[in-house]
Amino acid sequence: MSFPWAKHYEPKQPLMRWMDEKLPLPRLVYNAIGAGYPVPRNLNYFWNFGVLAGAALVLQIVTGVVLAMHYAANAGVAFGSVESIMRDVNAGWFLRYAHANGASMFLAVVYIHIGRGLYYGSYKAPREMVWLLGVVIFLLMMATAFMGYVLPWGQMSFWGAQVITGFFSAIPLVGETIRVWLLGGFAPDNAALNRFFSLHYLLPFVIAGVIILHIWALHIPGSNNPTGVDVKGEQDTVPFHPYYTAKDGVGVGVFFLIFALFVFFSPNLLGHPDNYIEANPLSTPAHIVPEWYFLPFYAILKSFTADFILPAKLWGVLAMFGSILLLFFLPWLDSSPVRSANYRPTYRWFLLVLLLDVLVLGYVGGAEATARNVMMGQIAAGYYFAHFLIILPLVSAAERPRPLPNSITEAVLAKHGGTSPAQTAMAS
Repeated sequence: MSFPWAKHYEPKQPLMRWMDEKLPLPRLVYNAIGAGYPVPRNLNYFWNFGVLAGAALVLQIVTGVVLAMHYAANAGVAFGSVESIMRDVNAGWFLRYAHANGASMFLAVVYIHIGRGLYYGSYKAPREMVWLLGVVIFLLMMATAFMGYVLPWGQMSFWGAQVITGFFSAIPLVGETIRVWLLGGFAPDNAALNRFFSLHYLLPFVIAGVIILHIWALHIPGSNNPTGVDVKGEQDTVPFHPYYTAKDGVGVGVFFLIFALFVFFSPNLLGHPDNYIEANPLSTPAHIVPEWYFLPFYAILKSFTADFILPAKLWGVLAMFGSILLLFFLPWLDSSPVRSANYRPTYRWFLLVLLLDVLVLGYVGGAEATARNVMMGQIAAGYYFAHFLIILPLVSAAERPRPLPNSITEAVLAKHGGTSPAQTAMAS
């Protein structure tokens, strides 16, 4: 579909014409995020979070590269090198706090981005590949965040590594061998720290590569929109630049304002105080918890307390990984022809229950394992899987969606009190 306003890139300067002939990178950028890229005209601020995730990744790479120049991946001096960064390196405290809080901001933005995809059906055809690549990015982010949390070599870093790598020992027959192979020993030490540091440094660049594929896959069908209705013509779109570059600019400004509040006024709010104690293999913390963004999955892991055919630990590990891998099958579990939850009243209510369920899992993951909390976690974990495997397919088959607008333009005009061409024709 061609759009008259989406003018082709026409370099005017001799240097740019030569560049366009030899390496058309400006043309690529122009057609990808410039005036040559048509975007639905009704995107709301939830569509900002993809750009915000990109901004957060750039922030993490820049601060991470500088921190790596001063960090020592050695179990004997790792903790001291982090303290030296905080006290002796110029602006080291800022770099360390920016990187640590940037990880939380990055995950928070991605969770909202995923939630938007669930609400507006952005995982449905023809955007299945966009969704699948997004889940791959999410898995890479989780691996990167875990390995980064180990690097300060505080108490929670060491024991978190001990617990997480201990999951592999639940695999029958070969589990303990795999765990020792991953750690390079029987417990987290120099070998593990060096491996985690290397992978933590490498994976953000892998994430950047998959993000390019993610954006490429998005540009083939084009962006989804709050109505879920496909673009019907030029009147349904606007050029990405200047309309959405300006809108995304506002979002980036708000993002960095919130980020600055954390870094400058409460830099340790989202961390754990035990990580300011140097790692001690002989002293186990009273309550080992991961970072906040892992808590719902940690709660699912802890929900299995009794052996049934397989050991409870193995069931927990399978359920924890399964809760994420389940997202790969979402485009086929939801068979409703309607994308947006704005027109799916039943689905919208169940999606709200899922959100509350994940919040309960987050609370349970960070709370002590009392009988009440374990029971809450088991019920919440059960509902999580039931939502995707039972409720979603049933709702998709039985739900009666509300009537969809004929076009994006009709929905926009109706929202703002205008009259669409179809309504005008009916009135006459």
